[in-house]
Amino acid sequence: MQTLDTTLFRILGGMFYYSPETPTFQTLQPVLREIPSLYDWQEPAQLIADCEALSDYPADTLTYDFSILFEGQGAMPAPPWGSVYLSHENTVMGDSTSAYRQFLMSHGLVTDTGLREPEDQFGLMLMAISALAEQGQDDAIMELLEQHLLPWAERYLTLVQQTSTEHGFYPTLAKITQTYLASVQKQLGLQPATAELFR
Repeated sequence: MQTLDTTLFRILGGMFYYSPETPTFQTLQPVLREIPSLYDWQEPAQLIADCEALSDYPADTLTYDFSILFEGQGAMPAPPWGSVYLSHENTVMGDSTSAYRQFLMSHGLVTDTGLREPEDQFGLMLMAISALAEQGQDDAIMELLEQHLLPWAERYLTLVQQTSTEHGFYPTLAKITQTYLASVQKQLGLQPATAELFR
């Protein structure tokens, strides 16, 4: 996949997965200012401003927002797991999670985070794209995007942007990611599998 820089999937995936308290988050956050150079964006001036702002947030101020969005403070306003959006019951670990797990295994990927958690977490899925790219599995990347990620990603990212958080970090990150995924979909001519979204 020569025209697609999957480095951006790794960066964005890490920001949607790792807690601001972790060294990985704190290593990746300054790299966000480099995002405008990694892709051909339609509004580079606004993107540069957004990425600069994201890079400058003190990580220790984002812990509560991360908890709201990714760990839960009561009802989660934007659950980060695909099966919540792809099942009638809006449940975690649904049939779509099992299908995605089988997909990963069939391509030699095993998600082992040390935690009992669904593999279809948004950030983990973005990072899986980078892992597949490193193995040269372009067809698998297309399948992951069309069958497992794009059917629910837009709805999820919209909910993140609509969530009332203390800081604008995650809503802005979601906006950038939504724009990027839309561009990738257009660039690669992807036709996401039809999904009924019940949220």
